Amino acid sequence: MRDFRLFWIARFSAVLATMAMVVVIGWQVYDVARTDYGMTPREAAFQLGLLGLVQFVPLALLTPVAGWVADRYERRLVARIANGIDLSIALMLGIATSADWLSLPLLFALAALHGVARVFVGPSMAAIAPNIVPPALLPRAIAMSSIAWQSASVGGPALGGFLYAADPALPYWLCAACMGIAMLALTPIRRVVPPPIAGSAHPLRQMVDGLSYVRGHRFLLGAITLDLFAVLLGGATALLPVYARDILHVGPEGLGQLRAAPALGAATVALWFAVKPLHANVGIKMLLAVAGFGGATIVFGLSQSMPLSLAALVALGGFDMLSVYVRSSLVQLHTPDAMRGRVSAVSGLAISASNELGELQSGFAAALLGAVGAVVFGGVGAVAVAAIWYYLFPEIKGARSFAPPEPRRDDAPSQEMPA
Repeated sequence: MRDFRLFWIARFSAVLATMAMVVVIGWQVYDVARTDYGMTPREAAFQLGLLGLVQFVPLALLTPVAGWVADRYERRLVARIANGIDLSIALMLGIATSADWLSLPLLFALAALHGVARVFVGPSMAAIAPNIVPPALLPRAIAMSSIAWQSASVGGPALGGFLYAADPALPYWLCAACMGIAMLALTPIRRVVPPPIAGSAHPLRQMVDGLSYVRGHRFLLGAITLDLFAVLLGGATALLPVYARDILHVGPEGLGQLRAAPALGAATVALWFAVKPLHANVGIKMLLAVAGFGGATIVFGLSQSMPLSLAALVALGGFDMLSVYVRSSLVQLHTPDAMRGRVSAVSGLAISASNELGELQSGFAAALLGAVGAVVFGGVGAVAVAAIWYYLFPEIKGARSFAPPEPRRDDAPSQEMPA
């Protein structure tokens, strides 16, 4: 398990850096728009929507390529290169902040470059874990990996907010150091070379295989799209800078606490599942979790109290983690190793689409309805999605456990694959 411990350190360090960087970029976009460009709260909220868009575009364009790369090249190398790009972004943002060179075009450009790095690190890291732990321990390893993600997601935003209050450039120096640690931690892990891909398959065909595989498995399709549409509509995190600055009046330190609250709830649930993994009625529990996610979003949207807002966000994160835990376990256990990079890329695209396009939707909705109206509208939409998917995908509510289904004929290895 030495390799998994190193993997855990790399994941924790990279996510800590990413989350700290993201919360500071969001604050700077909103604050620069309000202060330097003289925008109204609704106009500045629209800029937060555009921030989500510029991060999503590279993810949408490069996800098929990233999945193919993770299934074609040594996965540690891919992850280290992507982390190196993020390290460079952190250094550039630190220099620009120190020199007072910040502008919306610069922030958007570096956010887009961060989107490029993230699209490659996701599939490569997801494909490493199943190769360094025994299959029987994979659900527990996924839960432990989620703890790394969520605990870093708690510490990153809070630390970023506090450091920003002390020195606006300080969070970026921390991010650069953490990315360096992640790169170093991945180096001693044994080589994770993907299995050979059928030689006669065209690379373009290989890149769409992940989409085809998911489309042919209704449970995976339903689970992935459930998360996609629920978070797309119910994503309140994009508007947290608006709440921190103009509704709750808690500043960048409060923004760090607000960004950390969902991760705190998620980390608590992930820790529980690491100790006591979920076994029964996984499908219906995922649907109920999505409905709970929407309800917590509504409470947050209507709250004007910092303690209540934090409590709602903690609950929101806990419900989201339950959905993520079920989906992640099923995607890994139901996917052949030769396809894991490409299928993980599809799942990553759904997550990214729900997050970044959710930010875009929230920004547009806030420009029309105001921040409160946009968040409440999204929460109602998430509850509606859970109800619709209950009837649209009976395979979800019928799922009783994580046991893979009987192998299907189209899942069998091709004769072109080595024995």
